[in-house]
Amino acid sequence: MLQFIVETDARILLWIQDFIRSDWLNPIVLFITSLGDGGALWIVLAALLLLWKKQRKTGGAIAIALLLGYLGTNLMLKNLVMRPRPFDAIPELQSLVHAGGWSFPSGHSTSSMAAGTVMFCQLPRHIGAPILALAILICLSRLYVGVHYPTDVLCGALIGIVAALCATRIQKR
Repeated sequence: MLQFIVETDARILLWIQDFIRSDWLNPIVLFITSLGDGGALWIVLAALLLLWKKQRKTGGAIAIALLLGYLGTNLMLKNLVMRPRPFDAIPELQSLVHAGGWSFPSGHSTSSMAAGTVMFCQLPRHIGAPILALAILICLSRLYVGVHYPTDVLCGALIGIVAALCATRIQKR
């Protein structure tokens, strides 16, 4: 079963490389993926919301969700699983950016979905929905640029959603 997942992951990435990547789309996706670097966008948004009295709880929930996601993803799972990056394991795959460290799970996906889910749940829909859409685009961009497997992104996104739900629950207490 594990071998099937690994092979399917590789096939999906090569399909994206062969049929979706294009010269006109590359700079757009590179910009989108850079928005998730180090969780900086989400940290800045959390800080801005913490400064705004009406949205202070949302900012706090984002901060908690980011911390929970970071602990679960970057400090624990990446070091337990130690999955090599796809561009190191699939000779035919050409990554558009270089990423260090382990591949599983995706930290970009975790932080993006953690912050995006909190904002979707706690802010008005006309603000929360586009932010959640951006979070999803950041997740998908990691596949496009060739630095994560689909299962890395899926698991990172799920961890982010769980972190957001836990943070919201913690914040309510």
